[in-house]
Amino acid sequence: MSLKLKSVLLGMMVLFMAGCNTMAGAGKDIQRGGEAIEDKAERR
Repeated sequence: MSLKLKSVLLGMMVLFMAGCNTMAGAGKDIQRGGEAIEDKAERR
């Protein structure tokens, strides 16, 4: 395998892993926001 191909594959793997981590964090933030709204709605 050529060095250029290895570099491209490594770059794609890094971007994929970073994207997964970012989406997981965003999902948790959205869930916490929804829980806060739900809690305030239940109090009324």
